[in-house]
Amino acid sequence: MSKKIGYGIALALALAAPFFGYPVFLMKLLCFALFACAFNLLIGFTGLLSFGHAAFFGSAGYVTGHLLTVVGLPTELGILAGVAASAVLGLVVGSLAIRRQGIYFSMITLALAQMVYFAALRSPYTHGEDGLQGVPRGRLFGVLDLGNDLTLYYVVLAIAVLGFALIVRTVHSPFGQVLKAIKENEPRAISLGYDADRYKLLAFVLSAALTGLAGATKTLVLGFETLTDVHWTMSGLVVLMTLVGGMGTMAGPIIGAFVIVALENKLGDLGLWLSETTGIAWFSTLGESVGMVTGLIFIVCVLLFRRGIVGEIGALLERRARARPDAGARMAVNKEREVA
Repeated sequence: MSKKIGYGIALALALAAPFFGYPVFLMKLLCFALFACAFNLLIGFTGLLSFGHAAFFGSAGYVTGHLLTVVGLPTELGILAGVAASAVLGLVVGSLAIRRQGIYFSMITLALAQMVYFAALRSPYTHGEDGLQGVPRGRLFGVLDLGNDLTLYYVVLAIAVLGFALIVRTVHSPFGQVLKAIKENEPRAISLGYDADRYKLLAFVLSAALTGLAGATKTLVLGFETLTDVHWTMSGLVVLMTLVGGMGTMAGPIIGAFVIVALENKLGDLGLWLSETTGIAWFSTLGESVGMVTGLIFIVCVLLFRRGIVGEIGALLERRARARPDAGARMAVNKEREVA
């Protein structure tokens, strides 16, 4: 019940957010939140650490951007085509990667993602380092004008909510329980008769498709697609988002994405404010040191908050809940002693 109340409050805040914040920035937050949730489905509930998710994120953006700009497909078909492309790519990468485990699995995904990066760099359809520019938003189903930021925000919010709902339903389904069993003890799951490779491949493809949905939506929001989205640093960024928020939790990746993206966008403004306030000119260069700051955050989380923000809060509440019955029992014993 408490989770449903929390989801309801979060949805209400999201519905009201564009009236208090910049809609394009908020849409970017939602896209990265969906990206992090899709990645968390793989690492948090299946135990597979992929260093190549940027390939799905960026490839869907390129496919959607090309189809909307050059071919002139309707917006909804362009997004679906991007999701389909990332799902097919996920099937190919997953089929090769799941043959290995641990760090070998991660290195295979990284190597294949780098191949996608160099293909995007050399392909004439992606325009190399210039990227795709001027991607039109168009109309959704020929009715909703997505050129209006407020209209597009609610469309992006609906996409993010549906994607998150699909992840929640997957995790709490029998399929999700098998994924958890594979993560906890794969040999035992195999001994119970489950085809672990098949389940891992399905989870990988689903994660890739949802990642593609986030990438295609981001391209629609910003109106461009560049090599940054297929670079290995984007894969590292989504790992950081998941770890900061709380791996294996539902809300953790969302909070982690909000923290990291907001930090990247507002660090420069914070540096200028600190520079003007303290008179120290060095603070003005904070905007150029995003990588260093996010690296420090990663180190702090690994050393001090291994469960992430949501994980640590959940652990604290659990410890308090366990302590309450003990406190009540001690008070009862004390009262009995006083009576005696």
